[in-house]
Amino acid sequence: MSTFLQASIDPAIVSRARRGDMKAHELVYKAYAKPVYNLAIRILRDPHQAEEVMQDTFIEVIRKIGSYRGDAPVGAWIRRIAVNKALMVLRSAWHRLATPLEAEHLRPADDHIAMGDGLRAVECAELERQLAQLSPVTGAVIWLYDVEGYTHKEIGTMMGKTASFSKSQLSRGHEKLRRMMADAGEVETCMQVSNSY
Repeated sequence: MSTFLQASIDPAIVSRARRGDMKAHELVYKAYAKPVYNLAIRILRDPHQAEEVMQDTFIEVIRKIGSYRGDAPVGAWIRRIAVNKALMVLRSAWHRLATPLEAEHLRPADDHIAMGDGLRAVECAELERQLAQLSPVTGAVIWLYDVEGYTHKEIGTMMGKTASFSKSQLSRGHEKLRRMMADAGEVETCMQVSNSY
């Protein structure tokens, strides 16, 4: 489940932030910093790049919150900014040269993703390792679709591709995960791997 769904903030604080109240800006940051970082680390697989995306996201949030219309929850608006910033980094040539990190670096900042205990936690750790073996783009599509709840059309648009591109990346990614899980003898995972698109 997306940590953005668990974060919330009083609309009065958002109104104050829109008027330039610095204390309200700080409260918005405190409410959404971890979800932004968790999203960025899942897409980019690099803690330094995730930190930069988090900083860039909140610079833009503070700069543009005065124009936030309130058509959607503020968390959805911030999430969209964070996704766009992370995908810009993912598309950059510098990111493609970076070495993928081990699965332990992909852990959410405060373990918002419930892993359960015992065997379930071991299965989730194995899934984390397997996700780290996918290409960054495929991993990003899986995360954005399965966890963040974006549609294929939205993912395609954000990546400068088509909805079909998103569908094929998701299908290939799920198939690779199924094969890796079968090879590892896993039956059940903490993230449902399905054919639904």
